[in-house]
This record gives sequence, structure tokens and C-alpha cells, in this order.
Amino acid sequence: MSGHNNSFALIVVLFILLIIIGASWMY
Repeated sequence: MSGHNNSFALIVVLFILLIIIGASWMY
């Protein structure tokens, strides 16, 4: 369960980074 939780958190962090990079690209 701990491993699954870790991978899910990693995906969320990557998704947030993608949004931040995309937003900075717009400006």
C-alpha cells in the first residue's frame, strides 16, 4: 500500500509541475 501511495503522489507532483511549466510557457 505504501508503494502505491508513493507512485500516486509522484504522479500528482509531476502533473502539478507540468501545469506550472505550461503556465510559465504561456507568459
